Amino acid sequence: SPAPAKMMTTQSRSSSMAALCAITCAAVLAGCVNPPTQEFRLPDPSSIDAGEVRRIISVLADDDMRGRRAFTEDAERAAAFLALEFEAAGLAPLENAQDYLQQFPVYSLRTESSRVVVDGVTLGANQVLVRAGEARLNWSTGDAPVVVVGPGDNPQETIFPLLQSGSNTLVFIHPQHQTVFTNLSRFFSGGNRSLAVGTGDALVLALVDTPAGVSYKVEASATINEELLMNVVGMIPGRRTDEFVLFSSHYDHIGIRPPVDGDSIANGANDDASGTTAVVTLARYFAERGTPERTLLFAAFTAEEGGGYGSRHFSTQLNPDQIVAMFNIEMIGKPAVEGPNTAWLTGFERSSFGKLLQEAVAGTEYSFYPDPYPEQNLFYRSDNATLARLGVPAHSISTTPIDVDGDYHQVSDHVETLDLIHMTNTIRAIAMGAERIISGDVTPTRVDPATVN
Repeated sequence: SPAPAKMMTTQSRSSSMAALCAITCAAVLAGCVNPPTQEFRLPDPSSIDAGEVRRIISVLADDDMRGRRAFTEDAERAAAFLALEFEAAGLAPLENAQDYLQQFPVYSLRTESSRVVVDGVTLGANQVLVRAGEARLNWSTGDAPVVVVGPGDNPQETIFPLLQSGSNTLVFIHPQHQTVFTNLSRFFSGGNRSLAVGTGDALVLALVDTPAGVSYKVEASATINEELLMNVVGMIPGRRTDEFVLFSSHYDHIGIRPPVDGDSIANGANDDASGTTAVVTLARYFAERGTPERTLLFAAFTAEEGGGYGSRHFSTQLNPDQIVAMFNIEMIGKPAVEGPNTAWLTGFERSSFGKLLQEAVAGTEYSFYPDPYPEQNLFYRSDNATLARLGVPAHSISTTPIDVDGDYHQVSDHVETLDLIHMTNTIRAIAMGAERIISGDVTPTRVDPATVN
C-alpha cells in the first residue's frame, strides 16, 4: 500500500478543487439543471439494482481512493466522482449554486501553550487538554460554562457532544477517569478545526477533583491555518419548494493507517461508502420517478470522521425549519442483529420519524426498530446530530452490529466483507419508508433541541 499522502497547501487544494468544479460545471451546463416537471410515478423499490450498488461502492472503496480522508486529494477524488454520479442521476444543484460541490473554509488551530489555574492552583501540563477556538484564550471565572464529570459519570457521554457544540466550555474531569483522559490527549494533540475563528468553539479539559463553583483562569495560544473542504449536494425540485426531505451520508473515511499484513488503506467500504452508495442510488431512483411533492435533497458530507464539519456547514445554508426529515444513512453493509431486511434508527424516541417508517413498511419483509446500542451514543456520533440540534427530525439509519464489528475503522473494511444483497434491500426499505413523507401525507414531529446536548 502507498505511504500516507502529504497534507496539501491551501493554494494547491484550491487549484485542485477548481479543476474538479470545472468538470462538474460542464456536466451541469450540458443540460441536467432544472428538469421539467412531470408526474411522480408509482413506487417500485425493486428497481433499485444490486449491480448499481456494487458498481458505486466498489469505486468509493477502491484502493485508488486511499481511504477518502478529509483534507486530502483522496477525498477530493471521491467528491468529483460523486458529483458526476449526481449529474448522471439528473439532480439539479442547489438554488444559487453553480455545481454540486459545496466548498467552504475550515480553520486549523494548533495549541502552542496553555495554563489553567483552579482555586489559585496551577495545574500540571499533564492535567490540561485544550482545543482552541481562536488565536488566544483568556478566560476568568464566569467567562465559559463549567461542566463537571464526576467519578460515577461517563466522560464520553459528556465530552463527545461538546466537541460539536460550537460553544466555549471548561470541563473538570475526576482523576478516576485518567485512562479516558489519556486517550483523549492523543485526539487533542492533533489540534482543532473550526468553521470560524473567534466565535466560541474552544473546549478545555482539566483533570482535577473539584466542584463546578470554583474560581478558574484559562490562558492558551494557538496557530491558525486555513484549509478547504467540500460537500457534494444535489436536489430534485418538488412542488413544495419550502419543504425538504434530506438523504445524507458522509463520504470521507480515515485514510492511511499502520499496515496490517501489508495493507495500510482503510477503505471504509461499510463506513460509510455503503451509506453514500445508498444516497446516490436513492437519488437516481427518485429522479426517475418524476417531480415529487416535497423537494428532495441529497448530500454527501465531508469530514464526519474529523468533527462533522460538512454537516455543520450544510446546516447553515438552509432554513432548518424547512427540513421536514433527515434520512442519514450510516453503515448498512452488514446484516443487523435482528436479522436480514431489518435496520435500526438512532434517537428513535426523539421524534415520530421511526414510527412513521415502521408504519410505511408494515406488512412487507422490511422492518425498522430502535437503536440496540444506546450505551454507544450513536445518535451523537454521525451527521444527524448537527441537524437534530436545530430541531430537524434527523436520525441515522444503520444495520451494522457495531459492538462486535471487527472491521470498524480497520484496514479490513473492504467491499468483500459486506453483504450487498442485504445492503440493496436496506436501500429499498429506506425508499419505501420515505414514500409518505415525500408525498406530504405524513410529517415527523420535530426533535426538541433542548434535549440534544
